[in-house]
Amino acid sequence: MSPEAQAAAFFALGMLVFMGLGMPMAFALVLTGAGMAWLLDFWDTQLLAQNLVAGVDSFPLLAVPFFILAGELMNAGGISRRIIDMAQAWVGHFKGGLGYVTIAAAMLMASMSGSALADTAALATILLPMMRDRGYPMATSGGLIASGGIIAPIIPPSMPFVIYGVTTNTSISALFLSGIVPGILMAFGLVLAWRWVLRRQPLPAGEKVPFGQRWAATGRAFWALLMPVIIIGGMKTGVFTPTEAAVVAAVYALLIATLVHREMPIGALQGVLERAAKTTAIVMFLCAGAQVAAYMITLADLPNVLTGLLGPLVDNPRLLMAVMMLTLVLVGTALDLTPTILIFAPVMLPIAVKAGIDPVYFGLMFVLNGAIGLITPPVGTVLNVVAGVGRLSMHQVIKGVNPFLLTYTLILALFVVFPQIVIAPVAWMR
Repeated sequence: MSPEAQAAAFFALGMLVFMGLGMPMAFALVLTGAGMAWLLDFWDTQLLAQNLVAGVDSFPLLAVPFFILAGELMNAGGISRRIIDMAQAWVGHFKGGLGYVTIAAAMLMASMSGSALADTAALATILLPMMRDRGYPMATSGGLIASGGIIAPIIPPSMPFVIYGVTTNTSISALFLSGIVPGILMAFGLVLAWRWVLRRQPLPAGEKVPFGQRWAATGRAFWALLMPVIIIGGMKTGVFTPTEAAVVAAVYALLIATLVHREMPIGALQGVLERAAKTTAIVMFLCAGAQVAAYMITLADLPNVLTGLLGPLVDNPRLLMAVMMLTLVLVGTALDLTPTILIFAPVMLPIAVKAGIDPVYFGLMFVLNGAIGLITPPVGTVLNVVAGVGRLSMHQVIKGVNPFLLTYTLILALFVVFPQIVIAPVAWMR
């Protein structure tokens, strides 16, 4: 067996073994990268250190900590709660109204934080107790909240799009634009799935809120609703870059939380900063570790090996896209979204471009596939958040998420067959 084949086998087996042992993903990436360097007779501790630093030495990646901070400030400063209150005032009176509230709130919150975990935690904390008190089926409710949470990586501003753009040198602004229509279709799909799931559930309709109270709830959420307008509008008009937009989002959320809503005392800022710093450290260490593995993957010529395997499909872009999406579905059952982007995006994108697939469209599909992996067992990071916050068993949440997981899979297949659903709106908006 050639050294390159040995390195490929070591990477695959090493990742499986380390994940099976419960090792944090960042450490697993560093160790597998180091093992590949030794097998390739390319061992150099200085080179490993340089790649670790290079993985996070990127100006666009500065957007990640600021978007994380913005999400924490939203939850601590009452912004998330006001969004949910507004959604409840408008759609809470329908049968299964809290489900529609979840979907509407998930869309609005996604346009502010870009973090699936932060949005899911906020939705589960506020809405699951309400659903439990009103007799909603908890497994289905937990599955809906988890499914709503993963709209965040798709609707701009999206942290995964930032990471993908940095990793593959793709326009982050174009990626942001590509997520608008798919994000809306995801929400629409959840509405249909929720209606189908509850068709035989004897849930009472809520009380209809007078229009005056609806507009009052909307007025209380005004400053929260202004946030995505500022972020997307600023990037669209060229006032600031995606990285600067993240800073604007964090500063705006801080000002609203402390000066306008006045729900977050200055003393609470330390806890917010600590939580944001911990999450940022995890994401950045993943980026650093993935750079080590990615460098060794390149040395082992694995991209060309994969190109050789998929080469016969280059003349059929839709079939190639379907095969790559199926591959990523399988990967998503074991890997989280960020390491999936860092490891596989640089390898797969050149193949897609060679087949004539639009790189922005491929980026949207890649991130969407990885986002679906967040609610796919056995890993399912977002499922774990819902189970932990809502005090539900993992089995309940997995069972409840299945109808919505099927809906997302059908949407993904729709985008494979009809790529213009994604490409045409981006071209028009640009």
